[in-house]
Amino acid sequence: MKKSPVILVVEDNPGDVRLIKEALKTSSFNLNLYFVLDGVEALQFLETRKREPSNNFPQLIVLDLNLPRKSGFEVLQVVKRDERLKRIPVIVLSSSQNPEDIAKAYDLHANCYLNKASNFEAYIDLVKALEYFWIMMSPIPSTHATRLYS
Repeated sequence: MKKSPVILVVEDNPGDVRLIKEALKTSSFNLNLYFVLDGVEALQFLETRKREPSNNFPQLIVLDLNLPRKSGFEVLQVVKRDERLKRIPVIVLSSSQNPEDIAKAYDLHANCYLNKASNFEAYIDLVKALEYFWIMMSPIPSTHATRLYS
């Protein structure tokens, strides 16, 4: 039996957190969800998980860009430069449609950039799409796998 995916959601807006939680309840997977409210908490969460057994390590990060203390861009930069973290897919989920924000997120190696949904039904569609692609279809490499290249 496949283990339940661990997903870290980094979002500071309580309304968006509520919508994401409600939409994720419609998932056909038993998801292990962790929510943090800012960039500093996100990086602390990841550092803590790097020292623990692999079963609590996120297989996916859903990241807002406009966060207090450390922006989503800063979090993304740290994650993608860290040898233990860089393989974790990072889905940017932002209200920004600014082409510069989109380009910067991809320049920092975001795996996907999505705009926040405008209503609950759209959030459910978003969750279904994420679930289908990132959980069912895409193999995610283990963060504990040894590197076979130099």
